[in-house]
Amino acid sequence: MTKIIFMGTPDFSVPILKELHKVYGVDLVISQPARPVGRKKVMTDPPVAAAAKLLGIELYQPETMTSEEALERVSDINPDLIVTAAFGQLLPESILNIPVNGALNVHASLLPKHRGGAPIHRAVINGDSKTGVTIMYMAKKLDAGDIISSESINITDSDNTGSLFDKLSRVGASLLMETLPDVLTGKNPRTPQNDKEATFSPNISKSDEVITFNKGAKDVFNHIRGLAPWPVGHTILDGKRLKIYSAELTEINTDAAPGTITGQSDNGFFVAAKDKLVNITEVQLAGKKKNNALDFINNNSALIGRKLGESE
Repeated sequence: MTKIIFMGTPDFSVPILKELHKVYGVDLVISQPARPVGRKKVMTDPPVAAAAKLLGIELYQPETMTSEEALERVSDINPDLIVTAAFGQLLPESILNIPVNGALNVHASLLPKHRGGAPIHRAVINGDSKTGVTIMYMAKKLDAGDIISSESINITDSDNTGSLFDKLSRVGASLLMETLPDVLTGKNPRTPQNDKEATFSPNISKSDEVITFNKGAKDVFNHIRGLAPWPVGHTILDGKRLKIYSAELTEINTDAAPGTITGQSDNGFFVAAKDKLVNITEVQLAGKKKNNALDFINNNSALIGRKLGESE
């Protein structure tokens, strides 16, 4: 019987864990520790840890995988295979070298493009037309291991980061099941990555969350949906933070100053970008509930003509 350790943390990883456990069985799940969540700072397990408990799989939640304890825990299982999916920690070579069938990573991009911790967010923000999932061998260098298999999907204008997370999670689970039989029999291909073609997608920073309008409407639109539904982009309105959850592209040209609220739309309000108007459709002003943008502008019609993006 194949012994498998699975390592993952967010919602993206849960369908992959479930499918892997259903088909092969998982002997140990390793996930990040519980963290305080929300205004009340309630200690909450990450989604993979919660799923492991529901599935009745042994769970280990270390702060770091570089400790002697972590090495001992993995060595005690002596896995034939390690599978990771958005785990959030680099693994030391001492652990990577344990499984006889290797350590695989289910990565949410078409490597070598978008190595790093935020490949889905960055693909949307960058305006990529397609993305996908790559199954690769883990290596000491981040997301640089040999490629075993990959599958691509298109990114449409109706997608945001949340919808792509769901799509790619399902693709990842399916692709992993297609790939594992050859991995476990040693018949799989291994294609080295071309480092010269690599791009990097670091985790989203606080500065990345600021929506600015002094660029093309397409870029503004991609930025907004690339941060939706989390962490959610924001701008400043009358000194208060205004979160922007969703928007639509228009073909309406404008010569208004970027960031200017130019008027009401059928389902929200228009804001000027550098070339065209962007239709904002869902917002949340600091201290208020999330609101559809049409109700927001109807209740605040005096805001028409104001400019978004003034400093806090």
